Amino acid sequence: MSLSGKLEKDVEATTANKLLVICIDRDDDLGRKTGISTPVVGRNACIEAAQRLALEDPEDADSNSIFFAVKTYEDLVSKGYKAQVITVTGVENRGVQADEKVATEIKSVLKKFSANGAVIVSDGEDDEMVIPVIQNVIPVISVQRVVMQVSRTIEHSYAVFGKFLKLVMYNPKYSKFFLGVPGILLLIGGIGAVTGYNAEIFAVLVTILGGAFLIRAFDIDKAWTNWAKPTPEGFTRMFTLITGLILIAASVPAGITTVSAENIPADLGILNIITDKVVIGQFVSGMIPFLWIGLGTIFVGILFSNWLNRKLRHISDLLRVIVLVALYPTVHQFANILMYEESSFSLILPLVAGFAVTAASATLLIRRYRKKGSKELER
Repeated sequence: MSLSGKLEKDVEATTANKLLVICIDRDDDLGRKTGISTPVVGRNACIEAAQRLALEDPEDADSNSIFFAVKTYEDLVSKGYKAQVITVTGVENRGVQADEKVATEIKSVLKKFSANGAVIVSDGEDDEMVIPVIQNVIPVISVQRVVMQVSRTIEHSYAVFGKFLKLVMYNPKYSKFFLGVPGILLLIGGIGAVTGYNAEIFAVLVTILGGAFLIRAFDIDKAWTNWAKPTPEGFTRMFTLITGLILIAASVPAGITTVSAENIPADLGILNIITDKVVIGQFVSGMIPFLWIGLGTIFVGILFSNWLNRKLRHISDLLRVIVLVALYPTVHQFANILMYEESSFSLILPLVAGFAVTAASATLLIRRYRKKGSKELER
């Protein structure tokens, strides 16, 4: 047996000599369809799991990924490497819970097989989204993606198109976007044609379509679902998010009321108003307290909800709040420069102080996080 070109280069470029071949099934097709508990460890166990999954669902690509992982393991062993092959799974809804489950299963295997490098096998980008989490557990030296070779006949194209239509029609995950949005657009368009408000209805249609594209592009619906789960941490996130957005919105009128009427003569054009340094300085000075409190409310809500859910392992939650506090003096001084024509050099002190606080906090948090991580691995 011989290693693939990419894998051979990746392995030769590292000093790792004990390799763990990891097949990732992030949405737990293996567990849901076969009832097999994971992690599945070893060549024979992985082959048996892949066979059972192929029998339960011959069209599932995960069985081929497991076979590919076994082949990769055999190639590494034939080249003299000490290796082990495993299959790990997440949960059906993917997301953070799936990533945590994958990481936990890998840690349990590392207690028995102390590998110093990992080869990841997946069948697509979704499974590979968990790689940054795995990097915190074991160095990833290579990623192997399984690409299926399929028939390109007309019959196969019809079959694929038929399955796509069935997926769009009956799978709620896809039907609400591919059928729901066009359905709303057609309904509103029909009402507009009957009532005669064509221009207004067209504006509404464009707005709805643009909003739907934005929601799908940035996964806003999934993010809101995770934020608004009926749990203590979910209600905390929802409350702080709404409160923070209200405060951020309130910062605009607060900034406008701070602007002195003397600086806005009646004959002054809008362009001159928005380019006037004093006006901008007064607006920013009045806006930033509410804006910063709103952002701080959202960031503290994330921090507190993660603490309730016992997920206070990621330093980003704390650093968001620290950076927000460290930036406030700089923004405030910038407003003072615009209003009172102070020297631009007065920005140096708050900039240096903010950077020092951020750098020191990040250093301390990273060291503490690494110590906790090493203790968890030892356990």
